[in-house]
Amino acid sequence: MAYENELFQEHVVRVERPSKHFTLLRAPNGEFLGASDDDELAVFDYVDDKAIWDSVEGGTAYRHVVTGFVLEAEAADSTEGCYLRHKRGRLASDGAAAADGGAIFSPGHGPAHLPSEYLKSLKENGWVCLPAILSPDTVEALEQISCTGRWDSETYDRSTGTLVKGVAVAQAATEPVSLWLMRQYMRTSEIRFGHPPGFAILTPDDGERDVQGWHSDFPYHWGIFATRGTGPEIPPHNFPELVMGVQRNLCVSEFRKENGATCFKLGSHVLGEGPPDEWGPGHIYRQQGYRAAHGLPYNGPDADVVEAPGGSYILYDSRIWHRAGVNRTERKRAAMLQAVIPVYIVPKTDTSRAYRNFINSPLVDALTPLELQELKALMITKIESAGQKHVVTIDETLSEMVG
Repeated sequence: MAYENELFQEHVVRVERPSKHFTLLRAPNGEFLGASDDDELAVFDYVDDKAIWDSVEGGTAYRHVVTGFVLEAEAADSTEGCYLRHKRGRLASDGAAAADGGAIFSPGHGPAHLPSEYLKSLKENGWVCLPAILSPDTVEALEQISCTGRWDSETYDRSTGTLVKGVAVAQAATEPVSLWLMRQYMRTSEIRFGHPPGFAILTPDDGERDVQGWHSDFPYHWGIFATRGTGPEIPPHNFPELVMGVQRNLCVSEFRKENGATCFKLGSHVLGEGPPDEWGPGHIYRQQGYRAAHGLPYNGPDADVVEAPGGSYILYDSRIWHRAGVNRTERKRAAMLQAVIPVYIVPKTDTSRAYRNFINSPLVDALTPLELQELKALMITKIESAGQKHVVTIDETLSEMVG
């Protein structure tokens, strides 16, 4: 497919694949071994700098990045973990000295940089990329599920929900560093999904198909509706410190300008308004045949494309203007999209059914207790009345009645 030379002049921000990653040490229940503020070993249900380790001495020991503690690793009968020793004694599952044989910890793929460094960048810029934050095995599983990469010739089946297609979806959705970052950025520990996680699979472009216009994501939806009041959106405002949504996009495929990596107007979250008509907002480009008649939305040098390796999370303030790129390659590219909101925002769609289908599937047994706890918090909203807790969900009968 040939395109005019003046197209695709966006500024490229390239995030390279890291040469090394830190290690996360998971306890049997999925919590993370670290050092508390008083320099005592402990486990945590989140990952900030306290839970970051360096693999040293060929993986036979782990050094705590903040305190410098060194733990010796001792092979266990299980191939999935090891015993950890500190001051000659094995550690129990809570990080304390074991009174018995000790607990088996599972070393795993961690971030390339300290969570505090990512948070600083997110606060300063409104977005951050966590390059290759998922392990290669998880990325490969997501490629197989999304029918990309080595499975590009296969057809993605949309007849079943995304969560039940493979445990890698839930494991990616509960990735701990990105969850901690979003909670810090939105200033609340109570966050949840605005819709079930879903794949956005961009097929090769034919030069005429309809494309996405510029917009801000849920719950803002700036640029989605032509006039205020025609849809569920938050009115434009000038309160940049009030964050009501973070978009968490997983690059299942490597993201490049040529294969349709997301286009952004980085920094636009502080403007307090949606994209102008001359950029081609979503409410214009949602008209059938508009692209074929008028060409592509704005793709000049004032826009940005973030390129990143597969397995990277791109987190960005939901107010940032963006749109899907144009895939000018012969292969599909996939992303897993997750709109994340504070619990006080009403979700865009019901997530309870997708969660129920997952916990009724055999995949649930492959998650750690902490991963399952996180998934439940992200997908279920509960209210408490007279000492009883009730799940907020869709009343199908009433929905039909009110139309």
